[in-house]
Amino acid sequence: MMSVENTCRCPWLDTTKPDYVKYHDEEWGVPSHDDKVMFEFLVLESAQAGLSWYTILKKRDGYRKLFANFDVNKVAKYTSEDVERLMQDASIIRNRLKIEAAINNAKRFIEIQNEYGSFCKFIWSYVDNKTIVNSIDTIDDYVATSPISDQLAKDMKKRGFKFLGSTTLYSHLQATGLINDHLNDCYRKHEVKAVVGNKHD
Repeated sequence: MMSVENTCRCPWLDTTKPDYVKYHDEEWGVPSHDDKVMFEFLVLESAQAGLSWYTILKKRDGYRKLFANFDVNKVAKYTSEDVERLMQDASIIRNRLKIEAAINNAKRFIEIQNEYGSFCKFIWSYVDNKTIVNSIDTIDDYVATSPISDQLAKDMKKRGFKFLGSTTLYSHLQATGLINDHLNDCYRKHEVKAVVGNKHD
């Protein structure tokens, strides 16, 4: 395996944090066709609202444990007692509205699975089943939303999803590889382009 110690990476990344670097190098922007991955990132992204992504990344194991390893069917059945249990656990963000939103979103997620066959089929249809590759030369080239994330947010809000506005969903599209926003000079730009995705229909 090549050494990536002095390799150029995306400008938003704090390279002094090894776990953050690992996330950037191994996960961010890799195309996913796995509903479990999609649900995990929707839970994490919605929890991020108003916070930094690194804050959520540090609590990812807590979310994995408390949200049944991101089993959408189990989370959809969480009760008010489960909400209270989660509110007592500091391994996640203890925000009642965000916790309740995650449970609500699990139910809406399953509704989309039932309608489309998988959540991935639904969300990938927004990019015509092909990763959008943006040209990013500097940090100023990054955008927070796009017409696609605007439309997706509008659709998902209509379907009853919560804490998933256009900015949050744009981050989701970046993270799960529907949009490749790696810096043009980032060594991962072309590695990610070569990945078809982990298909699980």
